Amino acid sequence: MNLIFMGPPGAGKGTQARQIAEKYSIPQLSTGDMLRAAVKAGSEVGLKAKAAMESGGLVTDEIVVGIIGDRINEADCAGGFILDGFPRTVAQAEALEVMLKERSLKIDHVIDITADSEALVARITGRSTCSKCGEGYHKQHKAPAKAGICDKCGGALATRADDNEETVRNRLSVYEAQTAPVIDFYKNGGSFKTVDGMQNMDAVFQSLCDILG
Repeated sequence: MNLIFMGPPGAGKGTQARQIAEKYSIPQLSTGDMLRAAVKAGSEVGLKAKAAMESGGLVTDEIVVGIIGDRINEADCAGGFILDGFPRTVAQAEALEVMLKERSLKIDHVIDITADSEALVARITGRSTCSKCGEGYHKQHKAPAKAGICDKCGGALATRADDNEETVRNRLSVYEAQTAPVIDFYKNGGSFKTVDGMQNMDAVFQSLCDILG
C-alpha cells in the first residue's frame, strides 16, 4: 500500500503514521529526513539539494520528488510506504504522480486527518516536554503533578517557542490555504478519504485501519 497522510499541525498525523507503519510493516517517509539522508549519502539528487541549501536557495520540487524516487527504490518500500506531510502543493502532487507512474506505481489512499482549528490551538499551545528525558505533557490532558517539573525524572518542562497562539493560528491558516487545492486534486482522483482527528487516538487508529482493510 502506498499512502499519503495529510492533516493540519497538531492533528496527530505523525503519531498515526508511525503506528500504521508498524502495523503494516511499511516505512513512514518524511521529506525532511529523506533530504538529510540524501545529502549525507552524497547521491546525485542529494548533491543537488546540498548545493541549493548551501547557496541559500530553495530545494526545488524536482529535487524533493527525485529524493522520494530514490528512497522508494529501496528494498523496505517493496510492500509500500507512507508519505507524511507531502505533497504540500498541486505542483508537487503532479510531479509525484509522474514519478510514480514511471515506476508503475500509484497512491492507493490519501487520508486527511481533520481537526477543529480552535481545538488544535488549545492542543498545541498546551504542550510541554521534559528537557531532560523528553516525556510529553499537556496542561489539560496530562498535567504534571508539580507545575513545570517532570513526573518521571524531575527535569524542567519546556514549551516550544513556536507553540504560542499567534504562531499556531498562522501555521494553521497557511496550512489550510496551501493544502486546500491539494485536497481537491486528490478528491478528483478518487483515492481521498477523511478521518476525524478529534476522536481519541485509539479511535483514529481504528478508523485508519478500517480504511486500509
